[in-house]
Amino acid sequence: MKRRYLEKVLRESGWRLARHGGRHDVWVKGEREIPIPRHAEINEVTAKAILREAGGV
Repeated sequence: MKRRYLEKVLRESGWRLARHGGRHDVWVKGEREIPIPRHAEINEVTAKAILREAGGV
């Protein structure tokens, strides 16, 4: 999955970019944080896990 698409889905569900880390960007929604790898292409298994952690976006 393309990182831009994953970020778009997160943004549409209320998540926002909080900060850039060393190899990951950190997205937040309220008190919750999710690290997103900074790669152009994110492995499908990883992307699905991120979306599941984001609350079934």
